[in-house]
This record gives sequence, C-alpha cells and structure tokens, in this order.
Amino acid sequence: MTEKNYSIDPDAPTLISKTKLKAEADAAQHIGKKLIDLSKDKLIKLALPEALFDAVMEAKRLSANGAVRRQLQYLGRLMRDVDSAPIVEQLQKWEGKNNEENARFHVLERWRTRLIAEPNALQEFLASFPQADIQQLRTLIRNVQREEAAQKPPKSSRELFKLIREISEAANPAELVTEMRSEE
Repeated sequence: MTEKNYSIDPDAPTLISKTKLKAEADAAQHIGKKLIDLSKDKLIKLALPEALFDAVMEAKRLSANGAVRRQLQYLGRLMRDVDSAPIVEQLQKWEGKNNEENARFHVLERWRTRLIAEPNALQEFLASFPQADIQQLRTLIRNVQREEAAQKPPKSSRELFKLIREISEAANPAELVTEMRSEE
C-alpha cells in the first residue's frame, strides 16, 4: 500500500460555516443597534464612514418595527466593510466596560480622597506630577474641606477631580495607574 500525502494548500480559501457567518452578522447588527442608541454628538466623535453614519441617522428616524429591523440588517451589511474594533472599543469606554479606563478613574478618585484627607499627599502628588499648579490645588483642597464642613454640595470636589484628571492626562496616563498600584 502506498501512503498518500495529504497536504493543505495555504492559498486555498478557508471555508466559514453558516453558523459562524450568522453569528458575525448578528454581532454586526448588535453594534448597529448600539450605534442607533447613541447621540448625534457621539456618532460624530466616532468618525464613521459617511454611508454608515447616514444609515444610523436614518434608523434613528424610523419608528415602525419592520423598518427598524430592515435598517438594522442594512447596518449589519455596512459594518462588514468597516473595521469595527475601534468602534467597539469606544463603545465599551462610553459604557464604562473598559477595565483600563475604570482603573484610571479609581486611581484619580483615590488621589482626590488622599489630597483632601492627608496633609502630606499634596507633596507626593507634586513629586509625581511636577507640572501641577500647587496654588490651584491648595485652593481647591481648602474649598473642598470647607464645603464638607458646611455640608454644602461638592462643587469644589468635582473641580478638584477634573483638575487631577487634566494633570494626569498631560502626564503619561499609564504611569498614573502603575504608580498607584505600587503604593497599595
């Protein structure tokens, strides 16, 4: 008996099952549904191709269930020609499912809490972020402490958080997360 040499031709197209194609189409339609739920401002920020943007805006206008379903199928078809990874990534960020973004947010919150509660935390913050305006930080920290003592709304606390976020974004954001993890 002779052995037959079965080799796979690397140039031969790989077959994809109908189940997998259907799952990909459903996923594209699901992304399309999420796009329909977004505001126009967020859609503009996504920088979608013109045809996809127009189709999403048309779907927002429709009210009949059958028409919406057909438009979703059309969106799914348009999504096949678009790299959906950046769209999905941005949607996850906006939905708060991005772990890195969540970790960064928690680090910023811990900095704010430490700056308000611990007197030496300001020096540590300035050592990590030397470009920060010490006077502005001190003023906001003092205002937060006064607001908390007077049981007023946390206006200055929000401003302090925004300032910390701006300072950290000007620096390397990855440094912020690794630095706080090393302190824990």
